[in-house]
Amino acid sequence: MTLIDEGDDPYRWLEELDGADAAGWVRERNAATVAALAGDDAFAELQAGIRQVLDADDRIPYPGWRGDGFYYGFWRDATHPRGLWRRTTLAEYRRPEPAWDVLLDLDALAAAEDENWVWGGVTVLKPGHRRCLVSLSRGGKDAVVVREYDLETRAFVADGFTLAEAKSDVTWIDTDRIYVGTDLGPGSLTTSGYPRVIRRWRRGTPLTEAEIVYEGQTDDVSAYASHDPTPGFERDFVGRSLDFYRTRSFLLAPDGGQVPIPVPDDARWDVHREWLLIRPRSPWEVAGVTHPAGALLAARFDDFLAGDRALTVLFRPDERTALSYHVWTRHHLILATLVDVRRRLEVLTPDGPESADGAGWRREPLAGVAEEDDNWIVDTDPDLGDDYLIASTGYLRPATLRLGRVGGPVEILKREPAFFDVTGLTVRQFFATSADGTRVPYSVVGDPAASAGPTLLTGYGGFEISLTPRYDGAVGRGWLARGGSYVVANIRGGGEYGPLWHRAALRENRPRAYQDFAAVAADLVARGITTPDRLGIEGGSNGGLLMGAMLTRYPTLVGAVVANVPLLDMRRYHLLLAGASWMAEYGDPDDPADWAFLREYSPYHNVRPGVRYPPVLFVTSTRDDRVHPGHARKMAALLREHGHDVSYYENVEGGHGAASNNEQRAFLTALTLRFLWRRLGDR
Repeated sequence: MTLIDEGDDPYRWLEELDGADAAGWVRERNAATVAALAGDDAFAELQAGIRQVLDADDRIPYPGWRGDGFYYGFWRDATHPRGLWRRTTLAEYRRPEPAWDVLLDLDALAAAEDENWVWGGVTVLKPGHRRCLVSLSRGGKDAVVVREYDLETRAFVADGFTLAEAKSDVTWIDTDRIYVGTDLGPGSLTTSGYPRVIRRWRRGTPLTEAEIVYEGQTDDVSAYASHDPTPGFERDFVGRSLDFYRTRSFLLAPDGGQVPIPVPDDARWDVHREWLLIRPRSPWEVAGVTHPAGALLAARFDDFLAGDRALTVLFRPDERTALSYHVWTRHHLILATLVDVRRRLEVLTPDGPESADGAGWRREPLAGVAEEDDNWIVDTDPDLGDDYLIASTGYLRPATLRLGRVGGPVEILKREPAFFDVTGLTVRQFFATSADGTRVPYSVVGDPAASAGPTLLTGYGGFEISLTPRYDGAVGRGWLARGGSYVVANIRGGGEYGPLWHRAALRENRPRAYQDFAAVAADLVARGITTPDRLGIEGGSNGGLLMGAMLTRYPTLVGAVVANVPLLDMRRYHLLLAGASWMAEYGDPDDPADWAFLREYSPYHNVRPGVRYPPVLFVTSTRDDRVHPGHARKMAALLREHGHDVSYYENVEGGHGAASNNEQRAFLTALTLRFLWRRLGDR
């Protein structure tokens, strides 16, 4: 039986994305998995039910604002599997079936150009809103083709701004100039595969001759440039991401000079008109005052750059409360906080009467918040006014979308349909105690009267990302409606309690996230909600690494594992695709001190003979250009060599999301639920 060490990897050949041997291995494994899990009428019925949820005509068409009064949105359904970019007016959007103005039909474009186009987003020129830069991905990859599009003629601009496929960064300056960072050959990218050099490109000139305005270092994550077109506050910024959490930024002066933004490298900051907001990730001492990690501070931008260090504290975290995010309207600031993973929203208005929590800023609750649900701001339009779109949802409550105005009325615009019967189901929050005594929150969705039943536990625990409640019709139909329980664990490494919660599981402390997840699994058993042989776990990306660690470190705690687009080989992750950009999160495998702790939990290096591992399903994508599919391929091959129950499916497209359309998403979701129910639910 093979044991993997840093100098011996017999499955390295599976890292060859399209190599003949690797492709043949993938075809064999896909065929075996489809034959075992997807070949009967029950699977077809499950997949069809999930597809109905994803393609439902009456689901909410979530809009976005771009400063011109229209409601923009991208929409996929059964008739338009690739999707439509479209817009409408507020008057039309209020109607049950709005009349949409289609701006770009991706299905028609893909057919006309014989390309496997997947929508990658769009950047619209302000002011004017006539021209835009459309990003098109082949098969769902992060790398995109960028093409200039005219919203009046509904056509791509002849001889317009165009970039070949790359992980590019583009920003409008004005009608005839953009900032661009892209792949122009050796030296133009960082080791993470993102732009290192930023150019100011003028229409009608060769990109290779465009003026270089900023250069990062090769071992940075990326370099960037941005332009703020707000009338009276036009500004240009450049900078470099030193790693995933540290950025060094500058105001670009008219003469090309670079004025440093004097904030800590690990602080997040943004500018709105005259205001600078700063969110430090670590304690920051300013003028004799130490501001805690996770605080939100305000200053007047010009004064701060001139040396004035007067800061107003807009938010101060505590052990139960963290800032989730903030957004501006024209005159107001909306804060979203998490209190034990329950979201709260409030409005702050600058230059109001003094208050204890922020001199000169007035505070009040945000109208339109549904108290029992999770609420989030869908969009604001600070170019036009103080309107906001707010959505509310829960694990068992379909979403409601409302339109509000700060200080004004709130109206319901859309309601999501119910996709499954919630009779007898509840949501309960519990706290598990981790190995070091930390209280770890988790939510249980299901029938509280059921005991020792099939349970699906999911988590993430990385990159300061929080898991909050959301209504999932596919999980509802395919799992809850069949009597299963669904559990979400808010483990360390995430952002549920701010930067300190994240930092607690960084680098050498990563095993704390796994201890937290194991504590939740054990607590579910102790409460009688499930048993180890009926507990399944699922996670993707960094959550896929979590699944691999649970598989190898805690194999007796769970009955089945699903790892989606996972990291698993922590010795080589930094050499594969975008992996180098995550070394601030995990560590540098080339540093012996870092490899010493990475080696302890790297799933690929901890498969041992004689250990009984639970059944596992790996799902990935050949076109994932963020997390290399070689992680899943090699782990599956190794476990198969050791004689374990391993299922494997690799979609030929889909990028890091593993699916590029609703048909593929329905298939993969059905595959996951069928695998889990076969191992956990059938008795």
